[in-house]
Amino acid sequence: MRALTIIFAGPGIMRADIIVSGCAVLTMGRAGIIERGIIAIRDGKILYVGGESEAPSFESDEIIDGRGKIAMPGLINCHTHIAMTLFRGVAEDKELSTWLRETIWPLESKLKPSDVYYGALLGFVEMIKSGTTCLLDMYFYEDIVARAAEESGMRCVLAPGIFDAGHKMLGSILLRRALKFVKKYHGKGSGRIHAMLGPHAVYTCSPDLLRMIGEEAARLNIGVHIHLAESESESINIRRIYGKSEVELLDEVGLLRPNLVAAHCIHLSNHDVSLMAKKGVKVVYNPISNMKLSSGIPRVKDLLDAGLTVGLGTDGPASNNCLDMFETMKVAALLQKALYRDPRVLPAKKVVEMATIDGARVLGLDHFIGSIEVGKRADIILIDVNKPHLTPLHDIYAALVYSARGSDVDTVIIDGKVVMRGRLIETVDEHEVMRKATETSQSLLSRKSLRGSLIKRLLRRNKDIGD
Repeated sequence: MRALTIIFAGPGIMRADIIVSGCAVLTMGRAGIIERGIIAIRDGKILYVGGESEAPSFESDEIIDGRGKIAMPGLINCHTHIAMTLFRGVAEDKELSTWLRETIWPLESKLKPSDVYYGALLGFVEMIKSGTTCLLDMYFYEDIVARAAEESGMRCVLAPGIFDAGHKMLGSILLRRALKFVKKYHGKGSGRIHAMLGPHAVYTCSPDLLRMIGEEAARLNIGVHIHLAESESESINIRRIYGKSEVELLDEVGLLRPNLVAAHCIHLSNHDVSLMAKKGVKVVYNPISNMKLSSGIPRVKDLLDAGLTVGLGTDGPASNNCLDMFETMKVAALLQKALYRDPRVLPAKKVVEMATIDGARVLGLDHFIGSIEVGKRADIILIDVNKPHLTPLHDIYAALVYSARGSDVDTVIIDGKVVMRGRLIETVDEHEVMRKATETSQSLLSRKSLRGSLIKRLLRRNKDIGD
């Protein structure tokens, strides 16, 4: 491609791979909002961000016209089960325990690697088209999810699911396979793929298994992702069995620490909150799935007031039923205002922080994503504000949280590469992905269980999903 030169006020000419010019830049960093800004990208990193009037001159292969658009960090989805796009709409209007035991777990017993591949690709397409550039996924066949992430261009943290459910050998098998995954994939995909360990929950993992997971995570210096205090009945049952809360049990086994990412955190006592804050635990707020499964509402203001870092998640597409983080931002804000009966709770700017820089902090990636600042990786989205529902634009943060939709995202850049331009994805054929995912889902729903339950298959073969 012929090199183009864009001239501003500064002396000299700097070389860039991509220039985004003329946009309002929501940096989510110290620079705040730059009304008419320019972003220069080179080798996947942000080379320059600032106002056009003081920018140096650049020579670039590609110049993206950002007029009429907001440039902001890509959104970060801190908790999901991406391949569950295949289950979208098949388990409706049920509470969590029934939802899991009657529909989801039986369906998951039928999963094959090819199912997860097309389910994950579909989820990545949906995320890219709605402005998400990074996610934390906990599921099975995470090696297959990693393959789909590499092909789509997505940045992700993958946590292979681990549980024992009363079967000690099963927990050992899944942990061993998860460690093999970490060794093979952590840092792969040109640095876009990271790994954590993913114990499902306190009620599906024995204390011994949780302790082993904590020891291995500490040895490898990686994070741990878990569902925590999501179900009131399970929380009550844990206290009945162990004489302590889920949080206290995690503290006892050594898992309560800064690189623990805890999803949901609804049924917490004040003591639990204080203990989590003391240990630096990270929290993920999943408002839509919590509402849909009638699990309850976390006290996010109390969590923030205690000093906890809170990110946002959609949860899986079977319990949401979409992966649009703009929708999640809006519901996240409104639900807390209703809970506390105070419109000042969770203001728009804080919600945008939760979806960007705070989300990066939750994942331990804030040193290189989450804000548009020099030296960070270029994960950037452009939002077209030339829309009736975004006019007039008085407050950018309010517009993003209360008015914007995922469909307003025009361009997506991940790790310095354009993966969507003018709402057309450039890395995969989205229509072919949708076709294959539909076929896969129909096949899965009509398929008989694969040689018995998932647990029996794992025990019989002495291997986990992903082989």
